[in-house]
Amino acid sequence: MIIDTHCHIDLYQNPRKILQDCVKADITVLAMTNLPSHFEMGYPHFQSLRKIRLALGMHPLMADSHQKEFNLFLTNINKTSYIGEVGLDFSREGITTKNIQIDTFTKILKVISGKKKILSIHSRKAEKEVLELLQKYGITAAIFHWYSGGLGIIDSIVNSGYYFSINPAMIKSSAGRKIISKIPKNFILTETDGPFIIEKDLPLKPGETSSVVNYLAEEWKITKEEVEKIITSNFLRIISCLK
Repeated sequence: MIIDTHCHIDLYQNPRKILQDCVKADITVLAMTNLPSHFEMGYPHFQSLRKIRLALGMHPLMADSHQKEFNLFLTNINKTSYIGEVGLDFSREGITTKNIQIDTFTKILKVISGKKKILSIHSRKAEKEVLELLQKYGITAAIFHWYSGGLGIIDSIVNSGYYFSINPAMIKSSAGRKIISKIPKNFILTETDGPFIIEKDLPLKPGETSSVVNYLAEEWKITKEEVEKIITSNFLRIISCLK
C-alpha cells in the first residue's frame, strides 16, 4: 500500500488530473487544505472517493485570513474526519502573527476535542507549544508533519501517542536523518508534502515516497517490503481511532 499522509492536491497546476492519477494508481492520500474556503471548493471532487480524503485546514501562515474563515471551518467540520494543515509557526515567516495563530489553533482544538478526528500538524519553531495544546485538549490522533524541532521533545510526542510523517526532503539533511533515527518504527508514516518538495526540477506527486521507504529499509536493516508493512500497520492503527 502506497501511503501519503500529507499532500496538497489542490495546489498543483492541474489538480483534477493529479486526483485522477491518484485514483488510477490506487494510492492512499490525505489531501491537505490551507483554508476552509479551499476545502469547500475541493470537497465535491473528493466526496465519493474511498482511499483519498480531503482534510479541513487552517494553515498558521495564513493567519490573516483566520478570523473571516473560522465560521467556514465550523460549517464544514462534520464533513471530514481529517483536520489539516493546522498548527503553529513561530519561524521568522510566521512569528508576527503568533497570537492569532495560538488563538485559532486553540479554538480548533476546543471544537474537535472529544471528536473522532485525525490532525496533520504544522509545528515549525513551535513544537513545544503545539504539543502542550494537543495534550491540554485531549487530542488522541495527530501526525507531526515534516517535524524539524529538537530531538529532546520527540519522546514526549511519542509518549502522547502522536505520529510523525516523513518526506523525501527529510532524508537528505543530516538534521532530518537524526530526527528519523530518534522516532520509533511504529510511529512513522510517509508523506510527500507535494507540490512543495521538488525533485529533478519537478514537484513530487502524491504517493512518491519510495525514496523514504528505501532509506528506512537501509536505516532499519530490513527489506523494503517489511518497511511498507510497518507503515501500513501504523496507518491502519491511527485510522482505527475513527471507528
